[in-house]
Amino acid sequence: MLKHALAALLVIAPAAASAESILVQSTTSTANSGLYAHLLPIFEATSGIKVNVVAVGTGQAIRNARNCDGDVLLVHAKAAEEAFVADGHGVERFDLMYNDFVFVGPPEDAADIAGAAVGTALTRIADDKALFASRGDDSGTHKKELALWRAAGIDAAGASGTWYRETGSGMGATLNVAVGMGAYTMTDRATWISFGNKGDFEIMVEGDGALFNQYGIILVSPERCPSVKAAPAQTFIDWMISDAGQRAIAAYRRDGQQLFFPNAKKADQNG
Repeated sequence: MLKHALAALLVIAPAAASAESILVQSTTSTANSGLYAHLLPIFEATSGIKVNVVAVGTGQAIRNARNCDGDVLLVHAKAAEEAFVADGHGVERFDLMYNDFVFVGPPEDAADIAGAAVGTALTRIADDKALFASRGDDSGTHKKELALWRAAGIDAAGASGTWYRETGSGMGATLNVAVGMGAYTMTDRATWISFGNKGDFEIMVEGDGALFNQYGIILVSPERCPSVKAAPAQTFIDWMISDAGQRAIAAYRRDGQQLFFPNAKKADQNG
């Protein structure tokens, strides 16, 4: 009996060890929001492919993928993603889903930004020298925030260390800093909904078209990076942009709120 049991283990162990796995270099919001905990078991059950995720700021995720540390890139800085593909590091970029950014702050709202357009809100923060916490980490959120300051004609980075504070941290840590200091900050809505330390902070600015937040998904180039597991990685991408994957994204909710809105385009429509 024992001999047969050991024989069975010897057959099972190599099969388990040979299960396919891929590595996704990802932005933090998709992980911190709980989206992967919802999506990946569905994909893994249907494909048999294990998905491991490294969740860092978009800039770091792109650098990691450029260094061939990963099979798939899933981030939210479209211009940087397109440059990644144009430079030969990625095969093709697909729109995947979107949500939006919001500005949050304490209820006293010292700079009077509640309900204002983005440009007006930023101008009031700068004029009032109201505390503002920035991620300062080259993430997709940070890139977007800097673009909004530039569009408003404000050199916020030039005020670094005064009213403009750069945390060099992820979104959750930056939100904690903002709440602790009573500072305004910008966050993606999914992370804000999932954030558990809001205190009395409220959304101050939302709904402006400038706050649109698009996510993309890219296969890391197997020509540039021979270690890329192209077949299972492409299977994951194909599922994410398929009707089944898009339905799974749309179905994910926290506190009754939908966090991400699927908008994948097929290959002949992408551009």
